[in-house]
Formats: sequence, structure tokens, C-alpha cells
Amino acid sequence: MEIQKNIWYVTLLLTMIAGYCDTVTFVAADSIFSAHVTGNFIVFAYQIIKGSDLHAWVKLLTFPVFILAVITGGRIALKSVNHYTILFWEGILLVLGGIATYVFGYLEIFSEWTMYAVAMTTVFAMGLQNAFGKLYAKETHGPTTMMTGNVTQASLDLGNLLKNGLKDADVLLSFKKQLVTITGFLTGCFLGAIAGKFFGLGTLVLPGAAMIICYLYHREW
Repeated sequence: MEIQKNIWYVTLLLTMIAGYCDTVTFVAADSIFSAHVTGNFIVFAYQIIKGSDLHAWVKLLTFPVFILAVITGGRIALKSVNHYTILFWEGILLVLGGIATYVFGYLEIFSEWTMYAVAMTTVFAMGLQNAFGKLYAKETHGPTTMMTGNVTQASLDLGNLLKNGLKDADVLLSFKKQLVTITGFLTGCFLGAIAGKFFGLGTLVLPGAAMIICYLYHREW
């Protein structure tokens, strides 16, 4: 029972962090998606046809950065007994990105390219989280960075519940799991939008710290 509760909490935390980071970078870092990197293709195409400058091409850099992060996550998994080691390094990267924002801002040398560097660091961190989700699928109730599949499953479950009522316990449990992932991600998006608009990329320290705490809690697992 304790393990099941832990999966609920971890799922909620990871979806909130993904939604938060994805929205913070979109709001505060030139419309860059850090978790949903394929969305950057759309933004790139849109900016190009709108006559954007060379900076629009930075969007394409998220793809190789993401791939490198997933490969790195796989290597970490091979060398680590604790599954949550991947999340520890994700947390470290987010904290460093947030600190770098504050440091460079304080020194008044926070340039556009510094912003892109922090955004790419966040993309790398989200790549690690995606690797965690693929390698250790049983540690969560579903994908924590991409909601399309979760929404699809929730819709199928809802259809079955509307047809058959609450008789099928498995379908009802599945629906509850999907609601956790979707609600967590949406909550993270709202928090990230507020943080990104009023406080900027420096707030990446918060999800980074939460991820490190998550790792420390599971360090004996």
C-alpha cells in the first residue's frame, strides 16, 4: 500500500514539474518548450513565415539537446541502482539554471544567449525526466511530460464509465490515475505561467529543489 501511495505522489510531482518547466521556458525564454520539444517545430515554422531572424533557428537546437539528454539518462540508469538518480541530476540542472539566471541578472550580464543557455539546460533536464518515464514506467501512473496519451486514455475510461457506471473497478482506477497526471500537469502550467511572467527563469530553482528532495526521500530504495 505504501508503494502505491508513493507512485501517486511521484506522478503528481513529476507532472507538475514538467508542466511548470514547459510553461516557464515558453513564457520567459522566447516561446521555447522544454518538455514538449516537438512543439518547438511548430513555433519555429511560425516564426520563420512571420519573418523572424536567426534566433528562430535556436528552436531546432532543442531536438538534439533532448536526444542527448535521453541517451545520458540511459547511461545513468545503467550505472545506478537507485532509479531516482536520473531525477537527482534533473534537479541539479534545474537548480543550476535558476541560480545562473539570478547570478547573471545580478551582474547585469544576463543576455539573450544566456537565456537560451538556461532554456537548453531545462530542455536537457526534461529529457532526463522523459528517459526516467520510459525506463521505469512502473514508477508513475503514466507519461509525466506528454499529456496527449493520458487524455486519450482518460477519455476511453470516461466513455466506459458513462456506459457501464462505476461497476468496473479497474476502469475507475485507470480514470483516477489519468486525472492525477492531467491535473498535475495543468496545475504546473498555471504555476509556471505566473512564475515565468513575474519572476522569470530564476524560479527553476523551485522544481529543481523539489526533484532533489524526491531523490533524497527515495535514496534507500
